[in-house]
Amino acid sequence: MELRKDPITRSWVAIGHAERGEERPGPCPLCPENSAQSNLLLALPPQGHAQVRVYPHPRPLYHIEGDPGRNADGIFDRMDAIGAHEIIVETPSHSRTLTQLSDEEIERVLEAYALRIADLKRDARFKYVAVFRNKGPQAGEEWPHPHSQVAATTFVPRRILYELRAAREWYRERERCVFCDILRQEIRQKARIVDSVGDYYAFCPYASRVPYETWLISRTHNHQFEAPSHEENRRHLAVLLGRTLRRLQQVTSSYHMVLHTAPNNLQTKGELSDYWATIAGDYHWHFEILPIVETRSKSYSIKEVYFNGTLPERAAEHLRQLDPGT
Repeated sequence: MELRKDPITRSWVAIGHAERGEERPGPCPLCPENSAQSNLLLALPPQGHAQVRVYPHPRPLYHIEGDPGRNADGIFDRMDAIGAHEIIVETPSHSRTLTQLSDEEIERVLEAYALRIADLKRDARFKYVAVFRNKGPQAGEEWPHPHSQVAATTFVPRRILYELRAAREWYRERERCVFCDILRQEIRQKARIVDSVGDYYAFCPYASRVPYETWLISRTHNHQFEAPSHEENRRHLAVLLGRTLRRLQQVTSSYHMVLHTAPNNLQTKGELSDYWATIAGDYHWHFEILPIVETRSKSYSIKEVYFNGTLPERAAEHLRQLDPGT
């Protein structure tokens, strides 16, 4: 597999990695008794019976050994698929879901997210570390055993670059974080707020791309998820995440959840270096949850223009009425 860059959109595309086929009958590779403990990257708690375990992905998109070897192919750019691809097994139980875990257990999953991001960012080859969760067959879930994934890449995903540019321009003009401004307005208007716990809020964005799209963000400004400030209480985030997902599971069984955090600031050359002067003030980590509700939707066929048939105000009102403890 290799990475090729589109010179128009500036997107990097992974070429040559076959889609995973249907799951074959057999023992679950994520259950503790079937996992190769020699490949264990992280266990939480570190002593005693581990709830969260992290392993290299058995069929990784990226390989950790080597150098990207970025080369020109005429006017185009290509490089080897160097990076890291890991599986965060959220619980030893095959049948429990993330929504069924206790607040303490969900907080431990979030801790694993932060620890793996921090560890992978120590490698200067990696420009970005993404944590994501594909839930349900429509979302491309690889195994039914509850898990998230981590991907460290030698490029920054296009969506993150859009956010970085917009946040930097907003900060230059106003000397404020655009994410903080959005959250302040959402709190003031209330119409799209779904729930809040402590300083953490869940809301449906003003320009939601899909029905019931929900963001989770802290009122305390911070650009790096992996480095919480003393003001951030991650137990509150765990409570809110559990409540939000339990609401959403009453709407759909499938969703994509992605954690957006700042890129690796060990990158001192190229385009990214232009962001470091203000990124601590202009960027803000957050979770984005994109439910898959409609079986037929223009949103999924015309991906450059989103069509959402559900007003975010109505979606938020519906979610508020659902029982977060179900």
